[in-house]
Amino acid sequence: MTGATGFVGNHLIDLLRKTQAEFFGICFPDEPIPGKYPPEFHLHKADMRSQKEIEESIKFSKPEYVFHLAAVSNVGQSWKKRKETFEVNIMGTFYLLEAVRKHASKARVLFISSSDVYGLLEPHSKPLTEKDPVCPVSPYGFTKMSGENLCRYYSQTEGLDIIIARSFPHTGPGQSPDFVCSDWASQITRIEKELSPPIIKVGNIEAERDFIDVRDVVKAYFSLITKGRGGHIYNVSSGRALSLTKVLDMLLEYSRVEIDIKKDKSKLRKVDIPVLVGDNRKIREEISWIPEVPMEQTLLDLLQYWRGVYHS
Repeated sequence: MTGATGFVGNHLIDLLRKTQAEFFGICFPDEPIPGKYPPEFHLHKADMRSQKEIEESIKFSKPEYVFHLAAVSNVGQSWKKRKETFEVNIMGTFYLLEAVRKHASKARVLFISSSDVYGLLEPHSKPLTEKDPVCPVSPYGFTKMSGENLCRYYSQTEGLDIIIARSFPHTGPGQSPDFVCSDWASQITRIEKELSPPIIKVGNIEAERDFIDVRDVVKAYFSLITKGRGGHIYNVSSGRALSLTKVLDMLLEYSRVEIDIKKDKSKLRKVDIPVLVGDNRKIREEISWIPEVPMEQTLLDLLQYWRGVYHS
């Protein structure tokens, strides 16, 4: 597993430890925390930008299954860190697939892509299917489209067994405040603790997104890598859009104090997709996956996570 100690990686580890299998994961930039992970999960530090480190990891572990989670995954940051985004998301994927080709050619690979590859398609409100064209409008979306193309090449030409999960926005406990739901939950908690004035700063709250709980997402990933069809793309989505205004209202309902809302231009994206919703019929019909955690529970758990972080 790449990106093993990231937001999604930690939740996937929690799910995989129930299988009693042996796992090997890489993380970066921090060293793995001793004692945090189960003994059957072997972690070490490796940079996706280093072909040597990635090849050594695959050569040593000889995996049967590869979850490729590692990426520069924040859309806003991808504009500011374009070089790093391209190096990690495109070249890192290339290094990984080359290493699998050389040292674990029978392994099944799950590449985590993103709904951001769809970009600005008309009509905006239409649930997007895996057959719709892609038209990314951010460096992040472009690199994920490029990663999909690399996977397609290694699948069709080199014969690797690769599945693509095109994930829509997901959130939940443990997410970085670089992402909208976690940012708002963090701000609310700081206000509750009187660490910030009672004003929550927001960007564009008119946008609509297809949100899923991260715990549902990792179940989809496990089901895809075990039951999905090689060479295929699957939307991992709920099938319904929720406005950011509604998300904010839900979080504010759980707040213990009165909070005002203020627009912050620094939180606006250079290009924003007005509506992003995915058709999930393919994944429902082929592997019987459906999201189960309601958004209300997701947001409450996220807020409780941040209350724990700021607990004194």
